[in-house]
Amino acid sequence: MSLLVVGSVAFDAVETPFGKREKMLGGSATHFSLSASFFTDVRVVGVVGSDFGAEEIAVFKRHEVNTDDLERVPEGKTFFWRGRYDYDLNTAHTLDTQLNVFADFKPKLSAESKKSPFVFLGNIQPDLQREVREQMQDAKLVALDTMNLWIDIARESLVKTIEGVDILIINDAEARQLAEEPNLIRAARKILAWGPKALVVKRGEYGAAMFAGDSYFAIPAYPLESVFDPTGAGDTFAGGFMGYLAGSGATDEAAMRRAMIFGSVMASFNVEEFGTERVQRLTYDEINNRFRSFKQMTHFEEIPFERNARVRQ
Repeated sequence: MSLLVVGSVAFDAVETPFGKREKMLGGSATHFSLSASFFTDVRVVGVVGSDFGAEEIAVFKRHEVNTDDLERVPEGKTFFWRGRYDYDLNTAHTLDTQLNVFADFKPKLSAESKKSPFVFLGNIQPDLQREVREQMQDAKLVALDTMNLWIDIARESLVKTIEGVDILIINDAEARQLAEEPNLIRAARKILAWGPKALVVKRGEYGAAMFAGDSYFAIPAYPLESVFDPTGAGDTFAGGFMGYLAGSGATDEAAMRRAMIFGSVMASFNVEEFGTERVQRLTYDEINNRFRSFKQMTHFEEIPFERNARVRQ
C-alpha cells in the first residue's frame, strides 16, 4: 500500500569528530522516504528552492519515490541546517538554521496523494499537520512526529493534532516534556489517553520502546563499531517502521513490533555514514541479513525457573 510523507526536504552541513560535509541531502521527509522506499511505494510532499537540482531529484527517482507533490519555488532557496556533534553523538548542536522556502510551506496534496492509506506527518508546525490529517479521512494509519520547539510554543495545537492520529513517534525527552511527566511510563499512559493507539519512543543509542494499550515492547539499538553521523536517524527509523507497515498492510501490535525492528535496522545503516550516503547504497540482502542478526541478538529460550528444593540451613 502507498505511503505519504509530509515534511522537510533540505540541505545539511554537518561536522562530527569523524569528519564533515558542507552540503548534503537532508530533511525529515528525505530521510523518511528513502528508508521507507525499500518496503513500499512512497509519495513525498515538501518544498524546495531553485537550488535543488536534478542531482538531488535523481536520488528520489532512483528509489522510486514519487515527487509529483514536491513544490519548487522559483528563485527561492532550500531549507538549510548546519550542526555539529561532539563525542556525545546523541546531542546535536545547531549552528545555523535558514528556513528559506520552508518558512512559508503550505502542504499541497494532489488527488492521488489524498488516497494514500498510510500517512506520516513529519516534523512541521502542528496546525499544518492537522490540516493534512483532515484531508486524509480514509487513511488506514496515520503517524506523527514532532519536536521540543512545537511542544514549547504550540503545545495546545500539538495536543489537538495528536488526538487525531494513530501513532506518535518521538524521543524520550520529548515524551516527558509533552506529557509534563518525568517518568516515561506515566508520560506514555497520559499521551495514549489523548487518542493514539500507540506511542513509539526513540531512544538513540539505547534503542526504542513502544507503548500500546497496556502492553510494552522495547528493543536495543543494533551494536555498531563505527558511527559517523546520527543526523536523520530518527526519521530513517520512522521510515523503516511505517514503510514495513504499509508494505505488509498490517496494523496490529505484532506487525508494529516487527516494524520497530526494521526501523532500527534502517537507522543503524543511516548512522554508518554521513547524511543519506549509506542508505542510498543499501541492498535488500543487507537489510534482511541485519534483520536476522537483530532477531538472533534479541532471542532467548524460555526455560521455567524451578527453585532448588534443598532446605537452607
